[in-house]
Amino acid sequence: MLTLRHSPFDLFDRLEQQLQTAERVPAAEVIDTAQAYEITLELPGVDKDSIDVKATDRSLIISAERRCHQETPSDTSNGSTGGGESAGRGTLLSEVRYGTWSRSFRFPGGIQREGLEAQYRDGLLTVKAPKAQTMTTVSVKVEG
Repeated sequence: MLTLRHSPFDLFDRLEQQLQTAERVPAAEVIDTAQAYEITLELPGVDKDSIDVKATDRSLIISAERRCHQETPSDTSNGSTGGGESAGRGTLLSEVRYGTWSRSFRFPGGIQREGLEAQYRDGLLTVKAPKAQTMTTVSVKVEG
């Protein structure tokens, strides 16, 4: 018989399934200073060469890839008799997300694309986007 009543624990099971399949993006911090916008992203385990930073007049797009570092089966052609530590090795649990992602940030004012600076150190990417220096006051001659 089909019942409409579910256990309260069913909700937790569904939430856990949704969290496991949800796309995760790195945590970010955006700071607005007088001269620039400073963005810091947590990117542990990401190779510096896979990070791509692009800018438009008022936005910044950062993308990267975390590649899987799976062990390859031991090579027995090097004279090894096998039976070493890596023989029969496999992943028992992996909660690390691999793959590509992209994140964009839109700023209230324009940025100087030519002045962008990016630094990656200890798993943190810091991007400084200098604010565009534009004139906001214009004089117009009124003809009569």
